Amino acid sequence: QVQLVESGGGLVQAGASLRHYCAASGRTLSTYAMGWFRQAPGKEREFVVAINENGARTKYEDTEKGRFTNTGENAKNTVYLEMKVQRPEDTAVYYCATDGPRFGFGVTEGEYHYWGQGTQVTVSS
Repeated sequence: QVQLVESGGGLVQAGASLRHYCAASGRTLSTYAMGWFRQAPGKEREFVVAINENGARTKYEDTEKGRFTNTGENAKNTVYLEMKVQRPEDTAVYYCATDGPRFGFGVTEGEYHYWGQGTQVTVSS
């Protein structure tokens, strides 16, 4: 059974940085395409970061390039998303997902089979 458990969300001040973790069981993250998404209040879930099937390449949503960085900790079967310089508009529930496209990047929800439970990130101004 594949399970993704997220941690690291919470309340942060604008301008601070935050690490958001996604730990997997039942699936080796580094051998499947995975992604990070977020859903702000009243909005649809949107793509943030995608990692290809072997973890060698990463695609960032254009407006977040340079602020978000995904890093894998293979020994722990964990990845974390580092979010720098938080802004109030970053307030959302963040999700990790795995078992994405066999090759390349998945940038839509429907391309992934397994999801984390989601973790709230709230940025105060």
